[in-house]
Amino acid sequence: MALRTLASLGSLAGKRVVVRCDLNVPLADEVITDDGRVRASLPTLNALINAGARVVVVSHLGRPDGTPEAKYSLAPVAQRLSELLGKPVAFARDTVGESAHEAVAALEDGDVAVLENLRFNRGETSKDDGERRAFAEQLAALGDAFVSDGFGVVHRKQASVYDLAEILPSAAGLLIEAELDVLERLTERPDRPYTVVLGGSKVSDKLGVIAHLLPRVDRLLIGGGMMFTFLAAQGYDVGASLLEKDQIDTVKGYLADARERGVEILLPVDAVVAASFSADAEHVVADAHGLEDTPFGAAGLGLDIGPRTAASFNAAIRDSRTVFWNGPMGVFEMAPYAAGTRAVAQALTEVDGLSVVGGGDSAAAVRQLGFGDDDFGHISTGGGASLEFLEGKKLPGLEVLGWAR
Repeated sequence: MALRTLASLGSLAGKRVVVRCDLNVPLADEVITDDGRVRASLPTLNALINAGARVVVVSHLGRPDGTPEAKYSLAPVAQRLSELLGKPVAFARDTVGESAHEAVAALEDGDVAVLENLRFNRGETSKDDGERRAFAEQLAALGDAFVSDGFGVVHRKQASVYDLAEILPSAAGLLIEAELDVLERLTERPDRPYTVVLGGSKVSDKLGVIAHLLPRVDRLLIGGGMMFTFLAAQGYDVGASLLEKDQIDTVKGYLADARERGVEILLPVDAVVAASFSADAEHVVADAHGLEDTPFGAAGLGLDIGPRTAASFNAAIRDSRTVFWNGPMGVFEMAPYAAGTRAVAQALTEVDGLSVVGGGDSAAAVRQLGFGDDDFGHISTGGGASLEFLEGKKLPGLEVLGWAR
């Protein structure tokens, strides 16, 4: 079966359409610090508004434990959505209670309401099928149709992602269509050379991706905290840097597999090593084979790729036709350790082909470092979902919409 799209729902004029967005944005003192996911929801919401639908937006934010917490309220998101849409957006103070029903009942054609955080209700993420289904039935009572557009949650079997799509006539929104198109290009029909850049803290978070992509890529670039497990697998001492000792043998296997397949793996040749995990700490650049040959000895922490590595990665990326990047090259939140991530981001903006930033910390990094979304071919809204797709896993939130590999 093919993915059901908006067209499959027919005329939506006058109909109540529940839209599952992923509006899980970072907040600081109730102020949104990165509205990328809100902006990503606009094409689908505007399409529904223009079709005369009565739009009911649902989402989660953070990880409240099934009870309301003020710091996780979607009220600031509703306000930002109103600004971006250029029209009033109603906000319900609950999810399926009196306020939600009043907000939905008051909608006219083309109006929008946002309901409070789905995860204020235990049923949203419950592992109990009955409890989850019961919550989905309550959500379904607020709509005539359902549009799933939160790509960042399609790997979760949750009430508003899976069960609701079974209960109401359902289809994928424009964001999910766009995400799938890009990810299928990455896995099934990449232009070559095809380079994947992986960073972030742990190798264990990327095991499935590495295994699934090794037969498909031409180059694999490794940075971030996970690089130290790769360096240790080559016999290097890594001081007090992040190291997953239990993954060293697995990494050795990947290195051997890559050699057999003719896949080039570029590992760091230098790193920025600091005396402690602090922006103010003394830090130096050290060769990858001499990370403990610094004033800090075995207590030194590697917190970024070094300048020679950044130049090497930059050249490899710019020489590629398809690039997928997931995970920062260092602790980009601290200025002394942001250069590696900035170099990779800059290189992606210069790719003559498709450049994809794989969501999560990578998306946050490029925005924090001053890059615009349109500097890249695509910025994914789904870090975990993107990775699970690239691992070849089944995604229940897509399968329930008719999609199949």
